[in-house]
Amino acid sequence: MLDDYLRGPLGNGGNVAAFAALERQQPSIPERCDGERRKYRTVWISDVHLGTKGCNAELLINFLDSVDSETMYLVGDIIDGWRLKKKFYWPGAHNDIVWRILKRAKRGTRIVYIPGNHDEMFRQFTGLNFGGIEIRRAAFHDTADGRRLMVLHGDEFDAVMLSHRWLAFVGDAAYDLLMGANRWVNAARRAFDLPYWSLSKMAKHKVKNAVEFIGKYEEVVARAAGERGVDGVVCGHIHTAEHRMFDHKGRSIEYWNDGDWVEGCNALVEHEDGRMEILNWPEVVAARTERAQEEDARIAEAA
Repeated sequence: MLDDYLRGPLGNGGNVAAFAALERQQPSIPERCDGERRKYRTVWISDVHLGTKGCNAELLINFLDSVDSETMYLVGDIIDGWRLKKKFYWPGAHNDIVWRILKRAKRGTRIVYIPGNHDEMFRQFTGLNFGGIEIRRAAFHDTADGRRLMVLHGDEFDAVMLSHRWLAFVGDAAYDLLMGANRWVNAARRAFDLPYWSLSKMAKHKVKNAVEFIGKYEEVVARAAGERGVDGVVCGHIHTAEHRMFDHKGRSIEYWNDGDWVEGCNALVEHEDGRMEILNWPEVVAARTERAQEEDARIAEAA
C-alpha cells in the first residue's frame, strides 16, 4: 500500500504501483455521497503535508466529498517527504485523501500534480502519468474568460530555499513546534464546541518579518509571471491564501495563492464563467453546521 511505499523507497524512485493498489481499497472514512456537491470548473489545492500531524485531513476529506471539478491542480507539498524521512506518520485518513484523488482521476477529472519542495522526490517523475495523475514541473491554465495563468508551487522564488537551504530545514522544525501548539489549542476549542481557529496563522500575521517576507514573495512571483507574458499566477508554498494585483511594465498581473490544509484550510476555485474565489473551508463548514442547526430547531418548533 501507499504507506508501505513511503516507508521504504521514499525519494529513491520507488514503485508507484502502490497508488494503484490503494485505489482498489475502501477508505477508512466512507465517501459522502449525498448529492450536495458544489460544481466548479477548476480547483487548486496545495500544502496538504500528508505524513504530518499538522495536516487537517478530516477537513480536506470533507472538502473533497463536497466539491467536483473538471480539473484539479495539486500545487505542491501534498506529501511531506522532509517529515516522513525523520519520523514516519501515516494514519488511515491520509490514505483516504490519496484514495479520493485517485477516484477523481478515474471518474474523469483531470488531475495535474506539481510537486513542491517537501515532496520534491516526485519531481523525478515529471512528464509521466500515474493512475490518471499528470506530474508536471509547472503548468499553464486557461480560464473560461480567456486569461492565461502560470501554475507552480513557488519554492523557486523563495530566497531562503535558494540561498540557505539549511535555514529552511531549521525553520521547518520551528514551524512543526508551532503546529503542535496549534493542535492543542484546537483540541481545547473542540471540547467547548468552538470552530477551528489557526494559532499559527494569527502569529504569522502579527510578526513583522513574516509579513514583509510574504509581501516580497508575492511581488517576486507576480513579476516572474509578467516576464513570461501570462495574465497571472497561481502558487502555494507560503501557506497564505491571497489575491493581489501587481503592475508589471504597464500590465496588470494577478497573483493567487491557494493557501494550505495545515493552517487556513483554503482552496482556490474557478467558477464556470471564469470567476475565481478563495474558499475558507472551516468557515464553509461552520456556516453549513449553523444552517443545519437552525433547520433542526425549526422542525422541532413546528412539531
